[in-house]
Amino acid sequence: MLAPAGTYPRGVATDPLLSIAEELYSLAPAEFTGTRNQWAKQTRTDGDPELAKRVTALRKPSMPAWVVNMMMRHQGDQMTQVLDLGASLRQAQADLDADALRELTRQRRQLTTAVTSQGRTLASELGQRITEAVADQVQGTLHAAMIDEDAAAAVRSGMLVTAIAATGVGKADVVDAVAVPAAIGLTPRPRAKPAARPSAGRPSLAAVPDPEPAPDEERLAREAARAAAQRAVDEAVAAAEEAQQKVRKAQKRVKKVQARTLQAAAELEEARRRVADLEHEIDTLDDEAAAAEEKVERSEQRYAAAQETLEQARQELSQT
Repeated sequence: MLAPAGTYPRGVATDPLLSIAEELYSLAPAEFTGTRNQWAKQTRTDGDPELAKRVTALRKPSMPAWVVNMMMRHQGDQMTQVLDLGASLRQAQADLDADALRELTRQRRQLTTAVTSQGRTLASELGQRITEAVADQVQGTLHAAMIDEDAAAAVRSGMLVTAIAATGVGKADVVDAVAVPAAIGLTPRPRAKPAARPSAGRPSLAAVPDPEPAPDEERLAREAARAAAQRAVDEAVAAAEEAQQKVRKAQKRVKKVQARTLQAAAELEEARRRVADLEHEIDTLDDEAAAAEEKVERSEQRYAAAQETLEQARQELSQT
């Protein structure tokens, strides 16, 4: 089994659960449960019952979550476009840039629709038929990743177990949507084909390097003094940040609401233009209706006159 690429610092052993989960969430739905149980059995046999328990607790992804996970592994370029556009959209909201916000919102709709369609094709190539309801949840998850930074980090992990929804106001709750919360923000290994089943051995982990030689007493004293000074600085910074935390949170909330207000104003302006067009159309139809009524009235008058002439002619005929 291959551990995730570009995810962990070199020379540091990774959490075995992350390595196992990275494989499990690259499998087809039908392979998930059996492979998970194999890993749980193997880790228990290897003398790690706690890891076996954690592996057993890994949830099978819903179909929308599975599609997004596959897109992260097989369509990385397209997903990068989605996440990058989302970052630009959030920046435009933070900057209160109405013009950029309108343009990026238009691009967001087009891109999520296109990438969702590509995801359906990918799922079909991997042997899964995707319904419209599943496609809607996939598109909703992509939308959430574009408007919410936490949702984007969750999608990037490639370990979703459920679809994600976000409104853009307030943080999305994504911890329960990811199989292993520690994977949030990490990136899975790109896959050219479905991953193979695990071998009998434990997951391969990077080796921990040998420790460096112990420092001499003088160096140790200097480092202790530096560490004490750094702690004092850190405590002072933490105290200042704590005092400003509520202010920053309120300011961030205000910016999001203002950004949403700008977007709503743009939508309202479009609605008002549509109302004006409809009112003009109603006025035109009223004029046409009035003209038609006049024609009906004149026609009725001519008909009455003709009836009167006809009656007189009949009387004259009868007297002849």
